[in-house]
Amino acid sequence: MILNFGFALIVLLAVFVFSSIKILPEYERGVMFTLGRMTGVKGPGLFLVIPFIQKMIKVDMRTVVLDVPPQDVISRDNVSVRVNAVVYFRVIDADKAIIEVEHFYDAVSQLAQTTLRSTLGKHELDDMLAEREKLNADIQQILDRHTDAWGLKVANVEIKQVDLDESMTRAIARQAEAERARRAKVINAEGEMQAAENLRGAAEQLAREPQALQLRYLQTLVDIAGDKSSTIVFPLPMDLIEPLMDMRDKLKSAGAPAAPRAGTPSDER
Repeated sequence: MILNFGFALIVLLAVFVFSSIKILPEYERGVMFTLGRMTGVKGPGLFLVIPFIQKMIKVDMRTVVLDVPPQDVISRDNVSVRVNAVVYFRVIDADKAIIEVEHFYDAVSQLAQTTLRSTLGKHELDDMLAEREKLNADIQQILDRHTDAWGLKVANVEIKQVDLDESMTRAIARQAEAERARRAKVINAEGEMQAAENLRGAAEQLAREPQALQLRYLQTLVDIAGDKSSTIVFPLPMDLIEPLMDMRDKLKSAGAPAAPRAGTPSDER
């Protein structure tokens, strides 16, 4: 009887010792409570937890990827969109994550949803589509500020997708097409202005150097000779026309009578 009792006591003591041995990996910490009071954070490695007196709550210290459910948001310019995002956070103070908030994972999820709606509601649709990096940084700062008291660190926030209804998608497509047409007209007008500036500079250069005009004339003849078209446009140099025009002006200034036209009888009276 005594042997049986001793054997049972040894077995009970062995079970007690083995149940008090805890091993935590590198990425986990154990928040210790002794008779209901927090007495520190254990881990990683091997340590003892006294059964019925101490209690340990494990906390994962790795980065958590939180998928924020799609949220219906009304932008500042009264456009209804559906936005979803992802939040990356991790626990930096295991004791605060257990003591200061109940179920920190759900708390961060609810806070991310409300922050996403309130922050995006202050911006217009164009900002949501074109300035995602700025919006991500704003949401990340707000979440990090609120979760700091919980011992959490929000590392990053990414807006994954902004869904629009079909009518708004068509309106944006029409707007983009009109914008491309406007840019094409502006570019065409700038090209015409630059061409006009270059032509004016070329004309001024030719006016200062008459020999350049003759070289340009010869180059034009070379270009015409290489063309296989049946129509040939022969440019007449201005040097040949100017003496005739000067002679006409001199005759007009001297008062010389104009030559009679061919086939027109002269006045006999």
